[in-house]
Amino acid sequence: MSHEQISKLLARWLRHRPDAIQLTLDKNGWANIDELLLKAAGSDIPITKEELMVAVVNNDKQRFSLSPDGLRIRAAQGHSVDVDLKLPIRNPPPVLYHGTVLKFITSIKKQGLLPGTRRDVHLSANKETAELVGARRGAAVVLIIETFPLLRDRFQFRCAENGVWLIPSVPPQYLRFPDN
Repeated sequence: MSHEQISKLLARWLRHRPDAIQLTLDKNGWANIDELLLKAAGSDIPITKEELMVAVVNNDKQRFSLSPDGLRIRAAQGHSVDVDLKLPIRNPPPVLYHGTVLKFITSIKKQGLLPGTRRDVHLSANKETAELVGARRGAAVVLIIETFPLLRDRFQFRCAENGVWLIPSVPPQYLRFPDN
């Protein structure tokens, strides 16, 4: 199994479907690595600890975090399951970006950015990352979010360990579209 395949499985199990292999996540999203490997093997998906570690270290988006003792793993962000990552409130840079595709722009102009099945909207600190995120589904459209008005209006931001900025939603009046 490739590192990319292992990474996709880890994302599924640690973000959305721990029940797919009867994995237990604690309230902060952590899973015991030995339990994960045992449950994966019991589901006919044998992964070695070395393969798991290589997939975590080599993940291009740093999607996973290891506990300081190296015994637990969790997704850095992107959960649809109910977890509290205990990320502190932080002041973001003056501008953040969100990558999407044209087919969602009409809806975003009406409703703003909503998390969908995830717990938060994901924002990038640089335009290039937002373009890559948007391009996964087609031609990327990058939205600009000036953060001062959101902070002024008491919105709160958190930043995951991998640099992804998180906010529950971004109403449309706070968004700048490419044609604006």
